[in-house]
Amino acid sequence: MSVISVPYAFNEEDLYVDLRSVIGHSLFLKCEGFNFAGSIKLKAAREMVESAERDGELTRDSVLIESSSGNLGVALSMIAASKGYRFLCVTDSRCNLATRLMMEALGSQVHIVADDKMHGGFLGARLAYVRRLCASDHRYVWLSQYTNPSNWKAHYRSTAPAIARSFPQLDLLFVGAGTTGTLMGCARYFRQWHREVRVIAVDSVGSVSFGGPPGRRMIPGLGMNIRPPLLDESYVDEVICVEEADTIRACRRMAGQGFLFGGSTGTVVSGAAGWLARHDTRGLTAVAIAPDLGERYLDTVYQTNWVQDLYGEDALGPDPPSGADLAAAGPASAARSPGGRSPRRHRQHEV
Repeated sequence: MSVISVPYAFNEEDLYVDLRSVIGHSLFLKCEGFNFAGSIKLKAAREMVESAERDGELTRDSVLIESSSGNLGVALSMIAASKGYRFLCVTDSRCNLATRLMMEALGSQVHIVADDKMHGGFLGARLAYVRRLCASDHRYVWLSQYTNPSNWKAHYRSTAPAIARSFPQLDLLFVGAGTTGTLMGCARYFRQWHREVRVIAVDSVGSVSFGGPPGRRMIPGLGMNIRPPLLDESYVDEVICVEEADTIRACRRMAGQGFLFGGSTGTVVSGAAGWLARHDTRGLTAVAIAPDLGERYLDTVYQTNWVQDLYGEDALGPDPPSGADLAAAGPASAARSPGGRSPRRHRQHEV
């Protein structure tokens, strides 16, 4: 029996879904959505807040402020409510309605910025607003998930060791890339491990994180329109970029088997499924990280009209190609980069 007194004290670390029946290949999906914040962002949020407390940056008069597309905002809202801090989340119109309502239910204030092209799109507008507030009032404390080393340290200390305990013979790890906190924490940990692990980053088409051209992205969670300051590509062996329509197909295919996951998870699974289909993975152990569950995406990824309006009828089906089809049609992937430098990047069109 587990008994807790604060909501951030609970997080299920050891739950995996075997996706073989869904994608046709062995892939163990680490489920990070089973905590009171509902996502992997609880780890980074807790680490960043507690680091700020240790450093004396947070006082009872402080107002936490952060730019977030959703999940980190919920995690910080929960922690702020538990610890007695005020919190302002600066987000944009892509943030799911359910996510905004959750933050407000937890007592946080939510500010939604417009897409200001002068500031570099949604993220630029969010960051400009945060900086203006911080300059105007010393009580604001910006944790800055994009630059804060506690973001990746949370996963170096918890996520990666948990995977290592469960899969001591791990060969492949697929990690979604947003701020790259999860990616960098896991990649740094496994670079020092007792055996070689191939770390494959999964990004969204339209993200510029790894040098791709900017484009429209409507599903929050993964991807950036600036290069992530935390990113060190020398730790990444390969990069897969996934179209958002393929993200939706992957989410809906998993939901058809009873597993309701979020958009970030759909992107990671789509990228991993395509990679596994193009390679001989017999005897290899592959794990992917699922950042959240799907309830917050009911009015987007799982809403038929929303999908049709933005991506067309094709995004609703048919089911993704089989592994054999992908192996025949998909682009070949490069071998491991020497010394982990200059990861190979490719765009995955169908998963």
